[in-house]
Amino acid sequence: MSDLKSQLKDAQKQAMRAKEKQRLVVIRSMLAEIKRVEVDERIELDDARILAILDKMLKQRRDSISQFEAAERADLADQEKYEMSVVQEFLPAQLSAEEISDMIEAAVAATGATSMQDMGKIMGQLKPQLQGRADMGKVSGQIKARLS
Repeated sequence: MSDLKSQLKDAQKQAMRAKEKQRLVVIRSMLAEIKRVEVDERIELDDARILAILDKMLKQRRDSISQFEAAERADLADQEKYEMSVVQEFLPAQLSAEEISDMIEAAVAATGATSMQDMGKIMGQLKPQLQGRADMGKVSGQIKARLS
């Protein structure tokens, strides 16, 4: 079993013991999504793949928050923000803007990218390094700004 999955299971047990119902629901949803992928693909997931799943869940929460705020549903937006904070506990520390900038520059130099047509090469190189450590939407915007 991967380290991240065992951390999630331990957190689930702690939440059950502490009777933290809201936190427990979020942790169970993360474990359920991991289990769904494992069953669908008939494999045991490693930490990198689990990080990708958690990163996707984080992105879904961000999208939901923006939609709820646009609809003036602060109660639902607050719930999504709470869920986001729980998911973020299991992700590695976020990179600073400067670190991301440096990584983008290194990827541009390594791929020899000169135009927007080379964006796929840069994203392909950066995504494994940044998975779960940065908002890929923002990184994409920084790459576009750098290439244009």
